[in-house]
Amino acid sequence: MPNPTDSLGVLLQTQGEAVSQIQNDVLLSSSLWVNIALAGLAALLFVYMGRNVSPGRPRLIWAATLMIPLVSISSYLGLLSGLTVGFIEMPAGHALAGEEVMSQWGRYLTWALSTPLILLALGLLADADTGSIFAVIAADVGMCLTGLAAALVTSSYLSRWLFYVISCAFFAVVLYALLVEWPQSAAAAGTGEIFGTLRALTVVLWLGYPIIWAVGVEGFALVQSVGLTSWAYSALDVLAKYVFSFLLLRWVAANESVVSNSGVGSFADD
Repeated sequence: MPNPTDSLGVLLQTQGEAVSQIQNDVLLSSSLWVNIALAGLAALLFVYMGRNVSPGRPRLIWAATLMIPLVSISSYLGLLSGLTVGFIEMPAGHALAGEEVMSQWGRYLTWALSTPLILLALGLLADADTGSIFAVIAADVGMCLTGLAAALVTSSYLSRWLFYVISCAFFAVVLYALLVEWPQSAAAAGTGEIFGTLRALTVVLWLGYPIIWAVGVEGFALVQSVGLTSWAYSALDVLAKYVFSFLLLRWVAANESVVSNSGVGSFADD
């Protein structure tokens, strides 16, 4: 029977190695610290911006946007502490086959929590149907979890890419809602203009994540610097989360009557 003390020792040793490698890589550590600082500032700013937001749909949108930087702070602290970082050996067929590489797998857990909040805020803004919001969020969580599987599986190079393809299929469901279904709901609700801006920002930036995965260490390893890859992810996070949330909350605070008086399709008015 495995000794829990031995398992804990291995875990702590792995965390220690991860922390040491992060601290010794200025590019990598800076990509995490900068995001924590920006997430903290964003959270304080959003608290101030939403202090007078009315109950109902405006308050729900504000709550969703506020949770986004708070989730990010927890996530990036997990990465810096080594808690959600590990080392995996790449399978045969990979460009780095047989080599151990650092996996920041905690990012996928963050995305599984933060991206549904982004979609919830967009769905509420568009006054989308409750069932549609639920289905899109479920597809989004599926996208993140299969992305995590693609990053962590070491038994087969083919399996990594199969999980990647499945993750992209889930992503296609999300894109369909953002590009086809929800714009119609937003137009009917009177929020079409701001929804179009936020939709464009979200779609363009979110497309960057699978591209970075494919060219980075986890995919084809065309870029083998973990620090450079981490900065690419962090830059997307800043724009797709904090800038997105700021633009959304600023508009909602200035147009509460439009949001409050939109249709009753979503659960905000149930």
